[in-house]
Amino acid sequence: MEIKRFEGTGRMSRAVVHNNTIYLCGQTHAEGNIKEQTAAVLDKIEDLLNKYDSDKRHILSVTIYVKDMNDFADMNAVWDAWIEDGFEPARACVEAKMARECLLVEMSVVAAVKK
Repeated sequence: MEIKRFEGTGRMSRAVVHNNTIYLCGQTHAEGNIKEQTAAVLDKIEDLLNKYDSDKRHILSVTIYVKDMNDFADMNAVWDAWIEDGFEPARACVEAKMARECLLVEMSVVAAVKK
């Protein structure tokens, strides 16, 4: 099977497609509180999925990294408003030290390509 890599930076690709599955690199947004960052990250995910022939209804799994579990409820409030009933992916959420101090949330997504 062919592997297609998109928007490579020399270190990573923003999206990789293999066997009708799309893998997105971790998405972040560096400004605002946890709700604002979560909304911006979800917008980026939706844009990338649409760009590479998928959408949020085709998300298979997501790993969510939050800087502080005290923000878990606020992050979930934004997530719950964004995800559609009946299309909830498998999901994991962990507290993690972020690559930059300003980052409060990061999401890594695996989705099916629409046929």
